[in-house]
Amino acid sequence: MEFSSAEAVFAYLDRFISADVWAIPKCMRAERLRLLAEAGGHPERCAPAFHVAGSKGKGSVTGMIAAALDAAGWRVMWYASPHVADARERIMRGRGFLDEAVYTACGEEVKALCDRLCDPARPEYRLFHGNEKNGYPPTYFELLTFFFFFCARNAGAEVQVVETGLGGRFDPTNVVDPLVSVISVIELEHTAFLGNTLAEIAFEKAGIIKPGKPVVLAEQQAEALPVFQKVAKEKNAPLFYLPDLVSIEDIRVSDRGTRFTLVPKDRAVFPKTVELSIGIPGAVQAKNAALAVAALKVAALGLPSGTAYRVAEIGDDVIAAALGSFSLPARFEKIADDPPVVIDGAHTALSVELAVREWAALYGEGGVLLFGCAKDKNVQAMARALLPHFSHIVITAPGSYKASRPQAVFDVFTEEAARINPSCTITLISGTQDAVDAALAESRARNAPFFCTGSFYLAAEARERVIAPSGKEKGDR
Repeated sequence: MEFSSAEAVFAYLDRFISADVWAIPKCMRAERLRLLAEAGGHPERCAPAFHVAGSKGKGSVTGMIAAALDAAGWRVMWYASPHVADARERIMRGRGFLDEAVYTACGEEVKALCDRLCDPARPEYRLFHGNEKNGYPPTYFELLTFFFFFCARNAGAEVQVVETGLGGRFDPTNVVDPLVSVISVIELEHTAFLGNTLAEIAFEKAGIIKPGKPVVLAEQQAEALPVFQKVAKEKNAPLFYLPDLVSIEDIRVSDRGTRFTLVPKDRAVFPKTVELSIGIPGAVQAKNAALAVAALKVAALGLPSGTAYRVAEIGDDVIAAALGSFSLPARFEKIADDPPVVIDGAHTALSVELAVREWAALYGEGGVLLFGCAKDKNVQAMARALLPHFSHIVITAPGSYKASRPQAVFDVFTEEAARINPSCTITLISGTQDAVDAALAESRARNAPFFCTGSFYLAAEARERVIAPSGKEKGDR
């Protein structure tokens, strides 16, 4: 065996380059995806799939769908990104990890696939790599995605819940033929890859809509909605728009989670009013949960007529139990008390705005913020949302995985603070671990609540520094 553990497989995959190191997505081509699928024996066809895209909330939506299916007794495989504490979080059965033997055996499959496609003597080489001027080796996420599909096939999955990585149209996950396509809220993101307008980005996300297969769509901005409607019509895909299906009422947020009520508008999909709760604080999580429940209910309708990919209806009591115990790392996760330490992977302008709104409602003003983001983010918008609520801010790099410009971020925050919050102290500490430690020390010295946001990778660094391997807070006696 080439691999002795899941850790060894992920270390092998980490050797491959990430697509976002290029300014334009030359490496993202539909023919590469088709070739990977064919060469791998179409592992993506092992089970029907819920396919989820979007700019914000897609990880939560994917996880909630998987949790409900798992609670209902389905053998469900869940593909998510990024991971926070353990790389195996990306590829799970239900809400748990697979046996090590599955990870290692499927690691062998993905390595054999890669060796085959990277051999210049093989006929597939030229198609996979393109011409000499535009040739690219397989990327990390392409191989990771097919590693997931191999794991799903090996584990005997009955249903897959698959989250896109970037965009949709050329995303490696787009080889699935979905039971239901699900699209969460979109906003400007990854503009070098997806376009500079909401309409352009919506078009890329709409690439996961498949002919004749239903799509469940979260509420969208006016510029994006017509794009989804047009693509769905062209593909004869039944479109279920969340605001037309259900209203989300009586949202109550505490530091322990969120309670809310779903009131039917379309009784063919939502037959009755349902009261639900989820173990993650935030009004946005009620919207994510409504989208997840809608996807499950649309799948139970068996559209289009006669499809073999129908999922039996899951009872509201099962859904309620699954959501009530559901949580995800780095989704407004409180990892320490006295003072509170909260981490959130929000990394777009809107998601940061929503996260800090919940933060201020729960923990008040004047705390300590640790912030870092990738270089392609709207720093000015995020700075304007965050600055009014903190008295001390530490700017840093979001780990080493994503390209970042912490000095440029610091400059934007400093400039905006002069107008918005002149008394706020802003510090630049480029080393991520040093920045985490300094911000935590400031929080503890002042007994002030600590908030970390801007990047899942930064949240993961903070989580690791606070939580020891035993699960105890560092410094506990």
